[in-house]
Amino acid sequence: MLKHITEPEFEKEVLNSAKPVLVDFFATWCGPCKMIAPILEEIASADDSFDIVKIDIDDAEALCDKYGVMSVPTLIKFESGAEAARKIGLTSKQDLIDMMK
Repeated sequence: MLKHITEPEFEKEVLNSAKPVLVDFFATWCGPCKMIAPILEEIASADDSFDIVKIDIDDAEALCDKYGVMSVPTLIKFESGAEAARKIGLTSKQDLIDMMK
């Protein structure tokens, strides 16, 4: 499942999730973010063992500060409420799938 969330939803949707969650910190003005979006949609529809959420960095300054997001896209895998892996920049579909295993 892929969905857009806001900063107030982060704790419920990511930190308290029973499944691993891949968080896509993105910006609407970011070219690589637009390029990775269909890849994330494809992965999300093919595997329900984890969730993918997208957070617009322009609406989530506190989260970006907390997790050190300094460029986009930044993709962070959370497991049991903690960061488990991170990729920065345009990443291949296979790398993302491998990251979520």
